[in-house]
Amino acid sequence: MTEFAAECARIARGVPAGPLEGPSPCGDFDARTLVNHWVLFTSHGLERRARRETLPEEMMEHDFTAEPDWAERYAEQLDRAVKAWGDPAAWEGEIDLGSMSVPASGIAGMVVLEMGLHGWDVATMTGQEFTVSDEAARYLLGLVEENAEMYRQFDGFAEPAQVDEGADAFRRAVALSGRDPR
Repeated sequence: MTEFAAECARIARGVPAGPLEGPSPCGDFDARTLVNHWVLFTSHGLERRARRETLPEEMMEHDFTAEPDWAERYAEQLDRAVKAWGDPAAWEGEIDLGSMSVPASGIAGMVVLEMGLHGWDVATMTGQEFTVSDEAARYLLGLVEENAEMYRQFDGFAEPAQVDEGADAFRRAVALSGRDPR
């Protein structure tokens, strides 16, 4: 989680200033919608889940990208979120999602998946490279393999994309999620 959060902060800081317009590599999301989703769920949502709090409705509608210092504020929020998960109690029990309860470790894994895949989306959209260690990439690949069919049922993932033979774990995770790593 810490490594993915640091890379997401780096990618956010590399997003060019100005309005985010145009398409994104992430399905139906345009650039601004993608970045707002990424900021909301991988930082604010991550911290709130650790504390067993819900996201306020007004936060769901907030345009984080309209703030000139959104990338720095996102980085700071990521730090708070990772710190919240540093409390061993955050990993205990289940987290109520309204319609179901999920083990805390499963929620943390889903948010790391969001960090890695949407972080890659934002990096790709802005001409950057998303880079994590081999160990982190293998962890992400395991999360994608574990959750791919469920995400496809809810249109979160497309059908797997082609990946070059011998591709590293990160590129295989990206491809399995329906994104083209090439």
